[in-house]
Amino acid sequence: MSVRRLHSEQPASFEFSPENMEWAKHTIGKYPDGRQASAVIPLLMRAQEQEGWVTQPAIEYIADMLSMPYIRVLEVATFYTQFQLQPVGKKAHIQVCGTTPCQLRGAEDLIKVCKNKIAKQQFTLSEDGNFSWEEVECAGACVNAPMVQIFKDTYEDLTPEVLEDLIGKIERGEETLPGTQQSGRIHSAPAAGAVTLTDPSLFDGSMVKYGLGAGMGDDAAPAAEKSEEKTAPAKAEKKAKAEKPKADAKPKAKAKAKSEPAPAVEAEEVAPALLDAPSGGVADDLKQISGVGPVIEGKLNAMGVYHFAQVAEWTSENCAFVDSKLSFKGRIQRENWIEQAKVLAAGGETDFSKRVEAGEVASSKGEED
Repeated sequence: MSVRRLHSEQPASFEFSPENMEWAKHTIGKYPDGRQASAVIPLLMRAQEQEGWVTQPAIEYIADMLSMPYIRVLEVATFYTQFQLQPVGKKAHIQVCGTTPCQLRGAEDLIKVCKNKIAKQQFTLSEDGNFSWEEVECAGACVNAPMVQIFKDTYEDLTPEVLEDLIGKIERGEETLPGTQQSGRIHSAPAAGAVTLTDPSLFDGSMVKYGLGAGMGDDAAPAAEKSEEKTAPAKAEKKAKAEKPKADAKPKAKAKAKSEPAPAVEAEEVAPALLDAPSGGVADDLKQISGVGPVIEGKLNAMGVYHFAQVAEWTSENCAFVDSKLSFKGRIQRENWIEQAKVLAAGGETDFSKRVEAGEVASSKGEED
C-alpha cells in the first residue's frame, strides 16, 4: 500500500451541515456510553460525502465529537483507501478497477479514457475541477468486468465508448443508471443468457411423478426398479442366513407380534364442476397459477376446467380426481392452487401472477412443460 498523507492545502475549518449533524448525533447514540469511538468510520464517510474528501479540519472536528485523540482518527482516515485525502472532482471521482479480471477485459483502455478526458495523472483534478480519477484494486464486480466506481455506485461491463458517454452524461447533469451497461444483461446473469436449467419441465412438477427429484424423467422409475431387482436376491439370501437358527442355540421366547400400520386410505375421487367450453368463449390464463404450465393447462382445459373460479371451488375429493387425471399426486395442495385461484377469481393478483404478466416466467410463454 502506498503512503497516504494529508493534502498540502487544507481548508480553514469544517463543520457538519444541520442535517448531517442531526444524523451524526443519531449515529453516535447507537453505541453505549464509552463506545462512541465506534462511530468514527460512518462519521468520516459522511464528512467525505459532504465535502467530497476528508480534510484535516474534518478529522479534528470528528475527533472532538467522539472524544478521541486526533492521531487515532488520523490513523483510521489514512488506513482505509475509501477515504479521499485530497480534493476530488465535484461531479465525479472515477475509480477504475485495475485488478487482473478487469485488466484482462479492458481496464487499461478505460484508464486511457480517463487520461484523455480528465487528467494525465491520477488524483489530479480536471481543468474545470469537475472530474478526477484513480486506479484501485478489486472492487468486487469481477463477473461484470471491466468496471468503475463513481462515489457509491458501480458501472459495469464497460467499453471505452460507453465510459466516454457516461462521463459526458455526468458533465451535462443527465441521469445515469448504475450497474451493468450491457444491453439485455440482468445484473450478473450470464452475458449471453442462461445456458443451464432452461428446461421449463424442471419447474412445473411434471418430473416428480416418482418422487425422484427434478431432472429425472419418467424413465428414472424403471431404472430404479431394475436396480431393486438386481439387489433383491442378495438381500433375500442375507435375510435367510440371519434368520437360520444355530444348532446349539436355545429357543428364544416368541416376540410379541408388532401391530401392522393401518394402510393409507386414498381420498375418494369426485369430479369437480366441469364445462364443455369456457364461459363467454374466453378462458382464464390458468398459467397464472404457480405450478400450471402450458401442458398442464391444456390437460385442465381438456377436462373442462377453464376458469379460476372452478379451481377455487375444488374440494379434497375434487383434487384427488384431478390428481388422477394429471398423473401426479399432491401438486395441487403443495402449490396451493385453490388459494391462488380464489385470489385470481376475485380479480386480485399474486406474486406469481405478476411475474407471469411481466413475462418473467418462461413456462408461461408457451414453451412445453
